Amino acid sequence: MVQYNPRDWFGLIFQFHKSDTFRQLAGMMLVIAVFSGAVAYLEIEILNMRFKTTTIMHSLLGVVIGLLMVFRTNTAYERWWEGRKLWGSLLNNTRNIAIKINAMVPLTDQETRIKVVELMSNFATALQYHLTHQLSKQQKFIGDEEPEHQPNLLATQLYELVHDLHKNERITGYQFLALNNELQSLTDITGACERIKKTPIPYSYSLFIKKFLFIYIMTMPFSFVSDFGYWIILITTFVFYVLVSLELIAEEIEDPFGNDANDLPMTSICENIKKSTAEILQIDPNV
Repeated sequence: MVQYNPRDWFGLIFQFHKSDTFRQLAGMMLVIAVFSGAVAYLEIEILNMRFKTTTIMHSLLGVVIGLLMVFRTNTAYERWWEGRKLWGSLLNNTRNIAIKINAMVPLTDQETRIKVVELMSNFATALQYHLTHQLSKQQKFIGDEEPEHQPNLLATQLYELVHDLHKNERITGYQFLALNNELQSLTDITGACERIKKTPIPYSYSLFIKKFLFIYIMTMPFSFVSDFGYWIILITTFVFYVLVSLELIAEEIEDPFGNDANDLPMTSICENIKKSTAEILQIDPNV
């Protein structure tokens, strides 16, 4: 995730990074400019503006496409923000587990405390790799086992650890129940993240927007060349850049679990989980 100062207006305006849409669209912008220039030359130089077109239809379509793009970007951002809330909940719930374990398990029992931090830290990182399909990197958290769904196995091991504490009468039944909600939330968060990951925007809706954008842009020179002349080259290219950039940004953030510049900072959150839980349980995070 890109870290930036939102108040640095001029710095942001003139800054280009690897996820900037201008880089991705440069080739197509050149094609659109050449196409618009060809249309303008045909109508101005060859046909001598003998065919007059109306701009009313494009003006009406512009309102419709504006509403569609607002809905598109809002829907994508809602998915991004829901993912961020889920990972925020994961951080809070692991801290709550650590706080309760710290109160229940004596400080002398370093083995249990280290195991709790290890399992919660590994669960968060395994969930990150699970969502980004980096399966090979998960193996180090499980050892020789290679289950398809490693976050579930780590959550199970954490629950078994707490269950053993209760079975061996090291924590009471009430204390065990006090931990239950946070332990259950691990699988709830996993399932919610998988729902976002595996349920993209409906294909027909996404395809319709792309076709609508293409037709709108490709017909712009025919409608506006009589009003703007050769300036239609810059106007059409700019409108293409703005509208298609919004679509590209929406496509990127609708799946917030990845390695793109605008995706969630899951690595940072995983590190924070390990650091904060180790601090609460009073152990060295490097152990």
